[in-house]
Amino acid sequence: MAVTTNFDASKSILTIKIAGRFDFGAHQDFRNAIDQIKLTTKQVVIDFYATEYMDSSALGMLLVLRDKVSTSSQSIKLMNIRPEVRKILEIANFDKLFNLG
Repeated sequence: MAVTTNFDASKSILTIKIAGRFDFGAHQDFRNAIDQIKLTTKQVVIDFYATEYMDSSALGMLLVLRDKVSTSSQSIKLMNIRPEVRKILEIANFDKLFNLG
Protein backbone atom coordinates (compact mmCIF):
# COMPACT_ATOMS: atom_id res chain seq x y z
CA MET A 1 0.00 0.00 0.00
CA ALA A 2 1.22 3.45 -0.87
CA VAL A 3 -0.33 6.88 -0.51
CA THR A 4 1.22 9.66 -2.58
CA THR A 5 0.22 13.27 -3.03
CA ASN A 6 0.64 15.96 -5.64
CA PHE A 7 -0.44 19.58 -5.27
CA ASP A 8 -1.11 21.53 -8.48
CA ALA A 9 -0.59 25.10 -7.27
CA SER A 10 -1.87 26.66 -10.50
CA LYS A 11 -5.29 24.98 -10.06
CA SER A 12 -5.19 24.57 -6.25
CA ILE A 13 -5.90 20.83 -6.58
CA LEU A 14 -4.48 18.25 -4.19
CA THR A 15 -4.39 14.76 -5.70
CA ILE A 16 -4.05 11.78 -3.37
CA LYS A 17 -3.22 8.46 -5.06
CA ILE A 18 -3.84 5.23 -3.20
CA ALA A 19 -2.13 2.08 -4.46
CA GLY A 20 -2.82 -1.44 -3.26
CA ARG A 21 -5.11 -2.05 -0.29
CA PHE A 22 -6.91 0.94 1.23
CA ASP A 23 -7.45 -0.32 4.77
CA PHE A 24 -6.41 0.49 8.33
CA GLY A 25 -2.76 0.02 7.36
CA ALA A 26 -3.08 3.20 5.25
CA HIS A 27 -4.52 5.21 8.14
CA GLN A 28 -1.43 7.26 9.08
CA ASP A 29 -0.31 7.83 5.49
CA PHE A 30 -3.80 8.98 4.52
CA ARG A 31 -3.96 11.31 7.56
CA ASN A 32 -0.59 12.79 6.54
CA ALA A 33 -1.91 13.30 3.01
CA ILE A 34 -5.07 15.13 4.08
CA ASP A 35 -3.02 17.28 6.46
CA GLN A 36 -1.64 18.89 3.28
CA ILE A 37 -5.03 20.45 2.53
CA LYS A 38 -4.83 24.21 2.81
CA LEU A 39 -7.53 26.86 2.98
CA THR A 40 -6.56 27.76 -0.59
CA THR A 41 -7.12 24.19 -1.83
CA LYS A 42 -10.14 24.25 -4.17
CA GLN A 43 -10.42 20.53 -4.83
CA VAL A 44 -9.16 17.26 -3.37
CA VAL A 45 -9.00 14.40 -5.85
CA ILE A 46 -8.67 10.83 -4.59
CA ASP A 47 -7.25 8.71 -7.42
CA PHE A 48 -8.26 5.06 -7.00
CA TYR A 49 -6.60 3.89 -10.23
CA ALA A 50 -4.23 1.52 -8.41
CA THR A 51 -6.52 0.71 -5.46
CA GLU A 52 -7.26 -3.00 -5.40
CA TYR A 53 -9.37 -3.21 -2.24
CA MET A 54 -10.94 -1.04 0.44
CA ASP A 55 -12.60 -1.86 3.75
CA SER A 56 -14.77 -0.10 6.31
CA SER A 57 -11.82 1.72 7.87
CA ALA A 58 -11.13 3.28 4.46
CA LEU A 59 -14.74 4.47 4.36
CA GLY A 60 -14.16 6.06 7.75
CA MET A 61 -11.04 7.80 6.46
CA LEU A 62 -13.03 9.23 3.57
CA LEU A 63 -15.54 10.61 6.08
CA VAL A 64 -12.69 12.24 8.01
CA LEU A 65 -11.60 13.84 4.72
CA ARG A 66 -15.16 15.03 4.10
CA ASP A 67 -15.25 16.67 7.53
CA LYS A 68 -11.89 18.36 6.91
CA VAL A 69 -13.04 19.78 3.57
CA SER A 70 -15.87 21.67 5.13
CA THR A 71 -15.90 24.97 3.30
CA SER A 72 -18.29 25.48 0.44
CA SER A 73 -15.44 26.55 -1.84
CA GLN A 74 -13.71 23.15 -1.55
CA SER A 75 -14.80 19.91 -3.19
CA ILE A 76 -13.82 16.25 -3.22
CA LYS A 77 -13.77 14.01 -6.27
CA LEU A 78 -13.16 10.26 -6.24
CA MET A 79 -11.89 9.10 -9.63
CA ASN A 80 -10.55 6.11 -11.57
CA ILE A 81 -12.53 3.74 -9.37
CA ARG A 82 -12.33 0.03 -10.17
CA PRO A 83 -15.69 -1.79 -10.29
CA GLU A 84 -15.03 -3.80 -7.11
CA VAL A 85 -14.17 -0.62 -5.16
CA ARG A 86 -17.09 1.30 -6.70
CA LYS A 87 -19.44 -1.44 -5.51
CA ILE A 88 -18.25 -0.98 -1.91
CA LEU A 89 -18.72 2.80 -2.18
CA GLU A 90 -22.22 2.40 -3.61
CA ILE A 91 -23.31 -0.19 -1.01
CA ALA A 92 -22.24 2.31 1.68
CA ASN A 93 -24.16 5.08 -0.17
CA PHE A 94 -20.97 7.07 -0.61
CA ASP A 95 -22.14 7.89 -4.14
CA LYS A 96 -24.56 10.28 -2.41
CA LEU A 97 -21.81 11.88 -0.31
CA PHE A 98 -19.02 12.17 -2.91
CA ASN A 99 -18.60 12.91 -6.59
CA LEU A 100 -17.61 9.53 -8.08
CA GLY A 101 -15.89 10.46 -11.31
